[in-house]
Amino acid sequence: MELIGSTLTATYARPKTSHFLPAISTMASSYRNTQPALVMNPSANLWRTNSYYKSGGVVSNPSSIQRENLDMVRAKTMFYPSNRTALTTRYTPEDWYKSNQSNYRESESSRKSAERLRRDAVRLMQDRDQLTRRSQENTSKNIGERLNDIVFWKSELSHEIDNMVTEIAALTEVKRRLERALAETEGPLQVSQECLYHREKRMSIDLVHDDVEKDLIKEVEVIKSCQERMRRHLDRAIAQLASNRAAQHELERDISDKVTAQRIDDRCHHLRNTSDGIGYYRGIERLDPSLSLPDSWSKFTDDNILHSQSERAASHKLRDEIEILLNTTSNEMWNQFNNVNVAFTNRISETADAKNNLQTHLAKTLQEIFQTEMLIDSLKKALRDKECPLKVAQTRLEERTRRPNVELCRDNPHHRLVSEVREIEDTIYKLQERLMEAENSLQILVKTKVTLEHDLSVKANSLFLEQEKCMSMRKSFPSMPRLVGFT
Repeated sequence: MELIGSTLTATYARPKTSHFLPAISTMASSYRNTQPALVMNPSANLWRTNSYYKSGGVVSNPSSIQRENLDMVRAKTMFYPSNRTALTTRYTPEDWYKSNQSNYRESESSRKSAERLRRDAVRLMQDRDQLTRRSQENTSKNIGERLNDIVFWKSELSHEIDNMVTEIAALTEVKRRLERALAETEGPLQVSQECLYHREKRMSIDLVHDDVEKDLIKEVEVIKSCQERMRRHLDRAIAQLASNRAAQHELERDISDKVTAQRIDDRCHHLRNTSDGIGYYRGIERLDPSLSLPDSWSKFTDDNILHSQSERAASHKLRDEIEILLNTTSNEMWNQFNNVNVAFTNRISETADAKNNLQTHLAKTLQEIFQTEMLIDSLKKALRDKECPLKVAQTRLEERTRRPNVELCRDNPHHRLVSEVREIEDTIYKLQERLMEAENSLQILVKTKVTLEHDLSVKANSLFLEQEKCMSMRKSFPSMPRLVGFT
């Protein structure tokens, strides 16, 4: 069958449908001599059969006429997509019967499943109700036992906190005595250290490890030997106090947590299904913020108490050691004091002689610097005198580059100008070399001058430090009672 044009598929473009449906049987008698009920507009008939175009040249017979009528019926009825679809989507009676039987079976299966589900749901509700009541009773019992454990450990923590507070007060008093004794030893140590610190201000070569420094270091070592033990015990006391307070803080935090936990568990213990304040907290059972187990929980408090007891024992031992130390440190700081003063006197005499020699060499160096500076000025003037000739030669070369066309000739004047520029530049280069050498020489002289002046300042500074700073401080020493911290 040949297709001419296109079909109209939109529903609003179709003519009114009739109740005629073409037969789908394959027998010729089922549609023989049947006329279509649908009358179509001849102008809209776009479908033509091969027999339509061949009928003009072939003699008709009854069988051929019937076939042509059948082709016409098919052409007119299949023009509409709805009619053609109906022809291809028909079901057989066997399909219809199978569909009904499938629906019956599905209905019976769904009823049996619903009945079984109903029985299981009723049984599940009864079982879960009993399980829920038992679980709630067991939970309340466990919370009550937990409350008893919290009360016991609270009493143990409270007793240990009282003992720790007493020990902290005793150790604090001993630490104050040690601090007063250590403060009194600062006088002799400060004198020696100030001398060393002042002598550290000596500059350059005067930082000599001489007899004065050796005696001062020995004096500081003697004083620091006593003071270091005090500082060490003071640091231990401070650290022990920190450990005691840390242990006390852990105990107080533990007992505070237990008070909070007791309040929360007590409220949870009295909660019932009819209590106020209960509500839904979706997903709370999946949240596990737990940080401990029952064994680790009790062990944590027990460890805190044991740690506090060990810290109290260490604190008592440290107090005894400090008492002994305060009685053994006051007799070791007197023997080195006078030896340092003699060493200072000898060193001051040597420094004064070196200062006089440096002043003589500095005067000679200043004279040579003056002459070198005059030479540098002469060289700079010679370089300035070469600037104008160089400008003239370069300007001539630049002007001659503007000659037009063939006049731009490399003639003798051009060669002479190029040679002149190079000569002047060579002269400037040599003068600059001499200037650089003179400036380097001047820098060396200036550096020597600075070195001599620096050495003079170093010697003057050393004399000032040793005479005015150090010796003026070494005139007093603390008494014995003050060194033991009783005043």
